Amino acid sequence: MAEDKFPGWHGTTILGIRRGGEVVIAGDGQVSLGPTVIKGTARKVRRLSAGGHDVVCGFAGSTADAFTLLERLEKKLEASPGQLARACVDLAKDWRLDKYLRNLEAMLIVSDGADLFVITGAGDVLEPEHDVAAIGSGGNYALAAARGLMLTEMPAEEVARKAMAIAADICVYTNGNLTVERVRKP
Repeated sequence: MAEDKFPGWHGTTILGIRRGGEVVIAGDGQVSLGPTVIKGTARKVRRLSAGGHDVVCGFAGSTADAFTLLERLEKKLEASPGQLARACVDLAKDWRLDKYLRNLEAMLIVSDGADLFVITGAGDVLEPEHDVAAIGSGGNYALAAARGLMLTEMPAEEVARKAMAIAADICVYTNGNLTVERVRKP
């Protein structure tokens, strides 16, 4: 990841929760360089409107690389409206095979309200078990907290907010300044 080229850069916890006919994607706002918080209000969760369908994306890794991938995903969605899985697989193929894209260092969580996927530069398009996906520095903390909270009757957004608060209490590279986007099944 970016730490190889820029030692000490850390940041981002992104969490996706699918429950009750909607998906909530939440991301914290912290970007750190070593022990220093460089920015606490970064916005790492975005809404795309491609092909007439709402898609929510969260990203971890290099911001410039993630924006390049989001632009490519938008083009794939325009070419295959309403087919998020196909667009994600096509993006993952390009990411893995294209000499330029292969060097991009980011991960994505994407959803159209029905499907929830994690896309990686290794060519993976993963649909998470238990309707919870997490990436980034505090991803494992948020994932563990969310999996536990999914045993309750809490709505998706409440699960996401509480799990992100738990991750922020544990991970020094995660803060409580959240961006939260919701998307319902089409």
